[in-house]
Amino acid sequence: MIPVYKTSLYESHRACKAKIINYADFLLPEQYPTGIIAEHNAVRKAAGLFDVSHMGEIFFSGKDALKNLNFLLANDFTSMVDGQVRYSVMCNREGGSIDDMIIYRFDEENYLAVVNAANTIKDHGWMVAHSFGDVSVDNVSDSIAQIALQGPLAKDILLKLVPESDLPAKYYTFRKDVLVGGMKCLISQTGYTGEAGYELYMSNEDAPDIWDILLAAGKDKGLKPCGLGARDTLRLEAGMPLYSHELSEIISPLECGLDFSVQLSKDDFIGKEALLRSPVPDSKRIGLRVTGRGIARERQRVFFDNKHIGMTTSGTHAPFLKIPIAMANVLTDSVEIGMTVEIDIRGRRTTAEVIPLPFYKRQKQV
Repeated sequence: MIPVYKTSLYESHRACKAKIINYADFLLPEQYPTGIIAEHNAVRKAAGLFDVSHMGEIFFSGKDALKNLNFLLANDFTSMVDGQVRYSVMCNREGGSIDDMIIYRFDEENYLAVVNAANTIKDHGWMVAHSFGDVSVDNVSDSIAQIALQGPLAKDILLKLVPESDLPAKYYTFRKDVLVGGMKCLISQTGYTGEAGYELYMSNEDAPDIWDILLAAGKDKGLKPCGLGARDTLRLEAGMPLYSHELSEIISPLECGLDFSVQLSKDDFIGKEALLRSPVPDSKRIGLRVTGRGIARERQRVFFDNKHIGMTTSGTHAPFLKIPIAMANVLTDSVEIGMTVEIDIRGRRTTAEVIPLPFYKRQKQV
C-alpha cells in the first residue's frame, strides 16, 4: 500500500476547515470554505497563502556540483551568482522532459533543486545515477516546509514582519537566514501564480507558527489561505506549464515553448543530441479561448479543417478573466494565432480561437 503523507501544516488546514484531498501522495487542501474562485481572485487582487511543502528539495554540494547541474539540466548555470534562482528542464536522452524545476545557488559548491512532488524520488534517482566527480546529491525534502505568499499585496504583508533590506530585491533571487517572527527562513521572489510574490522555506517545526503569523499579518490586506484548486487555475491563467500535462517524458521543452530554458550552445547535457536533431519540433503549445459552448478539459482532441491536430493539455473557466481557456499541444505548422479550431468535448465539437500565451499577464508595478 502506497503511504500517504501529511505536511507539517496539515492541522493548520484542518483548523481553517479546508477540504483535504490526496495529491501526489500528500494530504493537501484543495480549497477552503470561501471556495476556489474567491481564493483565485484574492491572489489576483490582494494576496493568497499556499502550503507547497509537498514540493521536493534536492541539494547538490561539492566541487563538481556546477558541472553536474550543467550536465543534468538543459539550462546553463555557469553565469549564476550567489542568491540567484534559475528555471530549467531536466531531459532524458530522447529529449523528453523528466521534470521541470528551479535551481537556487548558495555559492559555487552548493545548490538547491526544487522539483515537483510527484517526481521527487524519480528525479533524485536519475540525478544520483548520472552524477560524477566530487558531488553529493541529497534528497532533503523531509526536513523542509515551504509556504508561498502570492499577490500584489504580498510585499506589504511581509514588510510588517521583515525589514525591506532582508527581502530579495529582484525576481528570481533569494535571501537566506531571514528572521520571520524570530524563525529562520529562506525567502525567494518566485511563484507559480503569475503574480508578484514570495516563497518561504523553513523547518517543519517552524512552519505552523509562520503560517499563523503570515495569516495574521495579512488579515487587513485581504489575505486568504488558498488550496490546490486555485493554484491550478492561477497557473493556467498565467500560461504556466504543469508537469504531466504540458510537459512529460515524451514532450520536450522545445515543444512546450520553453526554449529560453534550453541552452543548446553549452557543452554536452543529457538530451542535447536529441534536441539538436529536431531544432524545429513536431508539435507546439498553444493557448485557446473557447468561443462555443462548454469548458475544455485535459486530453480532449483538437481539430482544424476537420483534421485531428493535437490534444488539450489543461483547461478551465478562468476565474479572473471570466472566459473559458485551455492549453493544447498541436502539430507545429497546423494553426496560428487568430485561427479557429474545434475541440471535442465529450463527443460534441465546440469552437475555440487560438490566442497568445499567457492568457493573463500582471501589470508590473512602477
